[in-house]
Amino acid sequence: MEKVYDYKEVEEKWHKYWIENKTFSAKPDKNKKPFTIVIPPPNVTGSLHMGHALGDTLQDIIIRFKKLQGFNTLWVPGTDHGGIATQNVVEKLLKKEGKTKYDLGRDKFLERVWQWRIETGDTILEQLKRLGCGLDWDRVAFTMDESRSKAVKKAFIQLFNKGLIYRGKRLVNWCFRCGTALSDIEVEYENEKSNLWHIKYPLRDSDGYIIVATTRPETMLGDTAVAVNPDDERYSKLVGKTIKVPLVNREIKIVADYIVDKSFGTGAVKITPAHDTIDNEVAKRNNLETIEIVDTNGKMLNVPLKYQGLSVENARKEVVKDLEIAGFLVKIEDYSHSVGRCYRCSTKIEPLMSKQWFLNVEEMSKKAVNMVNDDRTSFHPQSWKKPYVLWLENLRDWCISRQIWWGHRIPVYYCVDEKGNKTNCKPIASFDKPKECPCCKGKNFVQDEDVLDTWFSSALWPMSVFNWDEDENNGDLKNIYPTSV
Repeated sequence: MEKVYDYKEVEEKWHKYWIENKTFSAKPDKNKKPFTIVIPPPNVTGSLHMGHALGDTLQDIIIRFKKLQGFNTLWVPGTDHGGIATQNVVEKLLKKEGKTKYDLGRDKFLERVWQWRIETGDTILEQLKRLGCGLDWDRVAFTMDESRSKAVKKAFIQLFNKGLIYRGKRLVNWCFRCGTALSDIEVEYENEKSNLWHIKYPLRDSDGYIIVATTRPETMLGDTAVAVNPDDERYSKLVGKTIKVPLVNREIKIVADYIVDKSFGTGAVKITPAHDTIDNEVAKRNNLETIEIVDTNGKMLNVPLKYQGLSVENARKEVVKDLEIAGFLVKIEDYSHSVGRCYRCSTKIEPLMSKQWFLNVEEMSKKAVNMVNDDRTSFHPQSWKKPYVLWLENLRDWCISRQIWWGHRIPVYYCVDEKGNKTNCKPIASFDKPKECPCCKGKNFVQDEDVLDTWFSSALWPMSVFNWDEDENNGDLKNIYPTSV
């Protein structure tokens, strides 16, 4: 035996032997019970990190242990196209060349991303081999390969035809840097030192006023109410009264809503429905107007001319200065609060009203809650049961569309006239471009510009790796789905 362990000689020898002899390739065997793991697909954007290495090592140990126990084991490898993350990487490479994706155009940009994917995308798979992972290398999958793409279209069309996928204008998380909407799980929160501005809102019919405390004074330009807690005796006589929004002189009402925390600031909060999730809910309950004052580029709109076109940050400075000059600013306090940031580029998230594609999750979440309440889903430790149910019960419809180019383009087609304008015909969800519009018999169509959230294809991964797109009752799905871990 050699005095010093030579990993190259040992590891390369055995890994080559395992692949050549298909040691970890699963074969149909009716005499053995199946045991399957589908690898959580890492993004193709780089190398494995320590978290991957630890997780994959645990999966490797489980597979080897079950193989020794006589199970017919299968561990499926693959990678995720990582929508926003991958597009960011390629855009950074273009920036070094002094170019943007718009200089290339959509088709050429996607060619560039695929080129990058071919050159670097297998780095992770090679690392898994170097780790000695007992994966079935005959089954390597990618979330944007042909089979997975068919599965995405199939799922979308099924959900669309059931009325569970719809397009509507709703409040979304918007990243100015990435230029796209994000789902709630793509927003990461961190504490930030800021201020709490106390502002007077004068009553219309008297010399009195109500003082509002806010962390975002610039959004007051889009206020459509001030809310207080119904049980707050300080303001009971003011509920229903009309007040004026400083600087814009818009008349709004004081409304009562239990969402208001009596202990926060002055106990009176401004309501800007177009730029805050909680405010948006208050607005729905109280039938308030919604005024959009920030566009998708982070510039002010629908505000007095002085603030038009300013960035959110500059608008804040100007608004605070003008409030002080006009005598509306009472005081400024130091304050720390949680701020949402994009999970990929750390840009501050702006809640915006935007027309997007959504998946209705109400019935799905109810089914999942019932599975837990009927003890068909077990938790270890049990303490996680309650937070999981609470999360499901408070889910909002999932925003599944992204305004980027790299990803599964939404398989929806619009009928257009000869000038390219959309007709009033209903959009059609289809695997390919339709030949004829069932509504007007037109033959011109354009596809939706947006792509699907990366997680749409990731959610299908445990089924799509077993060719669910071709046959929902194929042998693999019948025998080894659902997976064992």
